[in-house]
Amino acid sequence: MYRPNVLKQRLHNGDKLLGCWTMLGHPQVVEILSLAGFDYLVLDQEHGLGDATSLAAQLHAMSATPTVGVVRVPWNDHVYLKRVLDVGAEAVLVPSVDTADEARAAVAACRYPPRGRRGTAASSVRASSYGMAPDYVATCADNLLIACQIESATAVANIDAILAVEGIDLLFIGPFDLSATVGQMGNLKHPEVAALIERAETAIRAAGRPMGTVPHPGCTPLDMFERGYQFVNAGSDIARLRDGALADVKAFRARYRQV
Repeated sequence: MYRPNVLKQRLHNGDKLLGCWTMLGHPQVVEILSLAGFDYLVLDQEHGLGDATSLAAQLHAMSATPTVGVVRVPWNDHVYLKRVLDVGAEAVLVPSVDTADEARAAVAACRYPPRGRRGTAASSVRASSYGMAPDYVATCADNLLIACQIESATAVANIDAILAVEGIDLLFIGPFDLSATVGQMGNLKHPEVAALIERAETAIRAAGRPMGTVPHPGCTPLDMFERGYQFVNAGSDIARLRDGALADVKAFRARYRQV
């Protein structure tokens, strides 16, 4: 199953990439969304269901499609990153990266020595097609997409130093966590929050680096692409299921006046 990372190639070619957040951790849900044609799916293991074992089934479910799984790990933990990479993640999203040292630690966790500290078991893990991908060790570091989340006022203050870290492919601005760090959870229009987001955006664009995010309230994914983002999530599996169900129930009750 080891294959060239088309998502990483397209990101660095400047393409706009549309994804969907997945939190249910169910392979059939992942398969449906992959077949729908999203460029990537964020397989959320920070707030979503699942672990490294169930992740294998999700990655397998999408392996027959061009869609790439971006695994959001629970934390910047080299032990968990090692397990996710061995399972076959083609891209990782590391939350709450606040400093350049934390960014360097994330990159090191994804690379074999001497370039990093990832444990070596390439002869037997799923990531290397169980040892049948002869070029895996030589190419896996460059093939992997590494994204770091900028989601605090501290991270924004350190954005230039984080951008200088070699090996990071994408900076993903997490606006809701960012707003919470200045006491304005979810209030993205608050002047302090808006200024922090703008500062991060400006620095990332000035560095010529790709940036990602989620749609802001009142903005569609297309609006976010026009704002300069390349990598935008269009909702989530839970939101699509919830909102579709609520809409049907609301229409039914409105017509037949049932409580």
